[in-house]
Amino acid sequence: MELPTAFSVKKARYAQKRIFERIIRHDVLPERIEKIAGVDVAYRGGVGVGSAVVVKMPEFKVVDSATVVVNARFPYIPTLLAFREVYPAYAALKKLKTSFDILMVDGNGLLHPYRAGFACHLGLVVDKPSIGIAKKLLCGYVGEWRGKWAPVLDNGETIGAAVKTSQRAKPIYVSIGHKISLRTAIRIVLWSTRKGVKLPEPIRQAHICATQRVKTLKSSNTLLII
Repeated sequence: MELPTAFSVKKARYAQKRIFERIIRHDVLPERIEKIAGVDVAYRGGVGVGSAVVVKMPEFKVVDSATVVVNARFPYIPTLLAFREVYPAYAALKKLKTSFDILMVDGNGLLHPYRAGFACHLGLVVDKPSIGIAKKLLCGYVGEWRGKWAPVLDNGETIGAAVKTSQRAKPIYVSIGHKISLRTAIRIVLWSTRKGVKLPEPIRQAHICATQRVKTLKSSNTLLII
């Protein structure tokens, strides 16, 4: 896929800088946290599926879900993933009929070379406390473990955390998206993960939802907005 003619990597880097400057890194949370949304984006050829679910805690109950199918507007470019995935994720969130307290994003937040990952972009767009959840370490290195988590460090700065949600699984990588502190993000991730399961339930369910919808697509080259 070619870059859109109006797209500029230089302008994208500037946008990332402005996003980083706007991120709120302390807790701006509702008094009661009950409903957590999770989003994921999956692809088949040039078509992207955005999925969003709302999980009610502590019951781990899915109370709402939505998917959208759209043409991928940008190719995959390392460190610029958000410009590809924000639109389908946001469109899926807009289809939800249930409000939510916190947003979990299948991707990085502050744990990013430019400190402005997918969870930061989307958190700012929807103006909600947001957490980035990644399966692989994008940058930095893991420091000393403190029980179930260890800081991810880069140039002396803590940019996220490696979190062991299951004894038998590799850690996941948690980072701030917007309006939340790292310690609170870690606590919420552990709280919203079923025993023996690697991923927090909102992200796990969003991934299932996106994967199932991708399997129903008959063409990878048809423009769809559903």
